[in-house]
Amino acid sequence: MVLLAGEPGVGKSTLLLEVAAQAAPRGRVLYVTGEESAGQVRLRAERTGGVHDELYLAAESDLGAIVAHVDDLHPDLLIVDSVQTMSTADVDGAPGGVTQTRAVTVALTGLAKERGLPVLLVGHVTKDGGIAGPRVLEHLVDVVLAFEGDKHSTLRMVRGVKNRFGPADEVGCFELRDSGIVGMPDPSGLFLARFGGPPVPGTAVTVVMDGRRPLPAELQALVTGKDIPSPRRAVSGLDNARVAMLLAVLEKRAGVRLHDAEVYAATVGGMRVVEPAADLALALAVTSARRDVALPADVVVLGEIGLAGEVRRVAGIERRWPRRPGSASPTRSCRRTPARRRPACGSRRSATSAWCSTGSARAGAGTGSGR
Repeated sequence: MVLLAGEPGVGKSTLLLEVAAQAAPRGRVLYVTGEESAGQVRLRAERTGGVHDELYLAAESDLGAIVAHVDDLHPDLLIVDSVQTMSTADVDGAPGGVTQTRAVTVALTGLAKERGLPVLLVGHVTKDGGIAGPRVLEHLVDVVLAFEGDKHSTLRMVRGVKNRFGPADEVGCFELRDSGIVGMPDPSGLFLARFGGPPVPGTAVTVVMDGRRPLPAELQALVTGKDIPSPRRAVSGLDNARVAMLLAVLEKRAGVRLHDAEVYAATVGGMRVVEPAADLALALAVTSARRDVALPADVVVLGEIGLAGEVRRVAGIERRWPRRPGSASPTRSCRRTPARRRPACGSRRSATSAWCSTGSARAGAGTGSGR
């Protein structure tokens, strides 16, 4: 039993139709839709190339009718879109209610266990982003997946929230196109705005861990104005509290004047960056924008900044930067490097990257001087 949850319009039905189309050549698939008509799903299947002789479609919202279709077809995969639209005559309540949703899920779980039938359920989410319905819904199923994406971006991500059969921190990246949803083995280009050309002040590149997948991310900052009584702070794709803390550390520990200037910070490609490993990249991007000095284009920055201004070592650097045969280790400390000659991010500089993995350097050593 697999539960796929996501916001309206993110592409859950399109994704599962792609899954059904790829599974149909290997076995019979039954796709049950309770939110759309059969004609709507058929049009989407024709547009995305998902029409197959072994892919059957049923527009039903009654659990008894679904069980009857399963008895007639004996499918190898059952997709129900969505569980909140299904109802059963055995219990009272409106479709989508707690009682009906629990009863339908329990019945489908029993059907899956009895016949060895894989079942994919589509679930709604609440205004806060949590999975709608009773909490027991997540306990009943074997796998819970979260389908995320910004409506202004084509990037879509499937995150594992629960998995009884393996790790729950896997992440799949997809791109929403006119032809459907396409998997992206390497989505690096979506999160980087620079493809050649001279470096621009106010940008820094880091590597963040999204589950088990390392993803390069570009952080951009814009600092403008001077002597503004109530300067504005605007953040996109970053944690507001973390950005406010880093701005205070930069002003107090590194001598970067920011209290009377407007500061804008954002990520590229709609990526969400919340881990502390991107602190140093954001600090260097803000300082670069304030002093109008661009970082080298071949620098990748990693480091966590504390309130005392220290740059802390980032855990799991080997996972962020897999070591290749003959390559140098990215974890060499810059502890003995003089402050005046220290690179922008501290440790290893090569033709492609520079790393900061030390716990002794001060944030003000590199940023306060403007080097």
